[in-house]
Amino acid sequence: MFEVTYRVAGTSDVPAMARIRRANSGSEEYWKKRIARYLQGEHHPQMALPPRIAYVAEASDSVIGFIAGHLTRRYGCDGELQWIDVVAEHSAKGIAGEMVRLLANWFVEHQAKRICVDPGNDRAKRFYEKHGAEKLNQHWLVWSDIQSMFSA
Repeated sequence: MFEVTYRVAGTSDVPAMARIRRANSGSEEYWKKRIARYLQGEHHPQMALPPRIAYVAEASDSVIGFIAGHLTRRYGCDGELQWIDVVAEHSAKGIAGEMVRLLANWFVEHQAKRICVDPGNDRAKRFYEKHGAEKLNQHWLVWSDIQSMFSA
């Protein structure tokens, strides 16, 4: 049976997160530095506020996915989903959806209601729309009330 567990990411997870992220673009070394700086509060996306979180999904003692987000003021939003990735062989198994729910609950705990995301590609856009996000502008999507969509 395939069992996935979820937990808050730590610095020891950065190499695995970088390997997963590298599949989309950039080098593993680039992502190690960027993710580590983000988690340590040293890399700040535009209009990001300090509170941030990342979660990993694990199966068989291996990180198979992760999600990260932070509070923000970009586009009048309260929070922003920064990254979400699942290794290809585990995609379409509900892992990404569960990670979005985890992040949504973190946003709710931090009184962040309006959450933005830059989907980056059409596949991601369809995923976010399937999970309730709507068009904000030409490039961004928004959950107007993340609590009504995902909190449990």
